[in-house]
Amino acid sequence: MKIEIWSDIACPWCYIGKRRFETALEGFPHKDDVEVEWRSFQLDPTLPAHVEESEANYLSRSKGMPAEQVRQMFAQVSEQAAREGLNYDFDSVVVANSFTAHRFLHFAKSHGVMAAAEEALMSGHFESGRDIGSIDYLAEVGESLGLDPAETRRVLESDAYTDAVEADVAQARMLGANGVPFFVIDRKYGISGAQKPPVFTQALETAWDESRKLTVLTGTGTDGADDYPEGAVCGPEGCN
Repeated sequence: MKIEIWSDIACPWCYIGKRRFETALEGFPHKDDVEVEWRSFQLDPTLPAHVEESEANYLSRSKGMPAEQVRQMFAQVSEQAAREGLNYDFDSVVVANSFTAHRFLHFAKSHGVMAAAEEALMSGHFESGRDIGSIDYLAEVGESLGLDPAETRRVLESDAYTDAVEADVAQARMLGANGVPFFVIDRKYGISGAQKPPVFTQALETAWDESRKLTVLTGTGTDGADDYPEGAVCGPEGCN
């Protein structure tokens, strides 16, 4: 069973959703038969490479939200994050465009460490105030995962993996995802948002059961030679 997860590193609910999904997956009896693939999405592609102001000020200014409303929103999200063992620090968040970080994730994917890179970047962004738009920081993360920092810088200073990021975003739109996190199971079931673990558990169980059911295709005509239909079968009550 394959699960694709569209997320943006700069999305606070994506990190919370990641934890909730992981909680459900950990308790799933068939977790070893589940393949998880992370995919890129950008909530705000127009965001400048770096914004020299706090996350609170940026949201208040760009979204036209009163400062008090922004503070309340941060408090509510931080409370939800804490319940999942995450320590959000919105005061230290560095506002930066996430496109380069998404290219880094695809580079990490080519070396088999995308999931670990996703975790490191989300934690760095929301818990440690690290700059996800900085190539130096991304090279540092890569090195901690066994990637050569010089190669990481070379890749990110080019336009490598731009097509991969854009393809992920296009697929999300094609599947009807207008926000993240967005979870897709076997391209049959979609789950939108940072749902609680029981929702993911139910989805996993449903998808697993469905994947084990065999769809039987039967003919409807006859071969013209006799009165028996094509694909005639025998069962406990006789043949037909």
